[in-house]
Amino acid sequence: MSQGADVRVRPKETEHEIDEKGYFVRQKNRFTTPFGDGEGRLPVEAGRYRLIWAKGCHWSNRASIVRELLGLEEAISINLVGRGQHEQNLGWEFIYDENNTDPVLGVQFLSELYANSDPNYQGRPTVPAVIDITTKQVVNNDYVWLTNYLENEFAPFHKEGAPDLYPALLRAEIDKYNDFLFDNVNNGVYKAMFGQSIEAYNDAFEHLYAALDSIEERLETNRFLFGDYVTDSDVRLFVTLARFDTYYFKNLGPIRNRIVDFNNIWGYARDLYEIPAFKNNTYLRDLAKSNGNKDTIFIDYNTRFWNQIDYEGLWSQPHNRKEKSSDPENKFKIV
Repeated sequence: MSQGADVRVRPKETEHEIDEKGYFVRQKNRFTTPFGDGEGRLPVEAGRYRLIWAKGCHWSNRASIVRELLGLEEAISINLVGRGQHEQNLGWEFIYDENNTDPVLGVQFLSELYANSDPNYQGRPTVPAVIDITTKQVVNNDYVWLTNYLENEFAPFHKEGAPDLYPALLRAEIDKYNDFLFDNVNNGVYKAMFGQSIEAYNDAFEHLYAALDSIEERLETNRFLFGDYVTDSDVRLFVTLARFDTYYFKNLGPIRNRIVDFNNIWGYARDLYEIPAFKNNTYLRDLAKSNGNKDTIFIDYNTRFWNQIDYEGLWSQPHNRKEKSSDPENKFKIV
């Protein structure tokens, strides 16, 4: 195992990101320099960057989906991290690689790359993390805008016929809707799960389900959030939906509805799951795997059944979403 000051114990959200009223206040992203041309921006170059993500982290999952949708596999390399077994929680680790070491970056823990970038960094080392291979430093962990950089600034490296996930005429509306999704859904589930007062929990819970109700209504007439074609917003919503019934439910308390109980949302989620880039980057069984205690009388649902449920079969059930589109055979607007 890597040794030294650069391997750090992961800070706990419930100790460092809770306000005086018990509300979860997510830490700010540390590395937010944008990609693009001009002074003070990260150069857009093929082969220079490596995207680090984790199966369980929806913030990073959306970047891995967009990377594949746009055909950026050759331009941006990728690797997965997970949780290793240690006496202390040492955060994201390259557990899928030989010797638990990234073969390109030569490190075992993501925290080492954060320390390379900022030796005084005290926050959680988070994914997605974009690493500059030439310096082995984290240069961007800004999940808020990362997919937009892939869609816009990295356009010169898109595959031929890549989908337009961030159309210029809709960008202001997409940005506004993404803010809504972040506050009420993407981060909303965490505000409920990490809330340390009943006031904080109830507030987050009510906003989460109010948002899901509004989305259910929106999808009554729209195949996707912005009509006939998949956009950046659909990626952001999907990654939370994929985790709701498989994992989040057990930490949300007495849930009002599962995703499968929303007729439009559930059909919409399956419609997206049919797309290879969504399916290839969504590890449903891994999400559901539990580390629960099997020695107690009552064993949690995921510990009992995670390996017996046909997630692929559930998510591949037929749906009627095509009928809501004026271009039913196409899910993407092509650039």
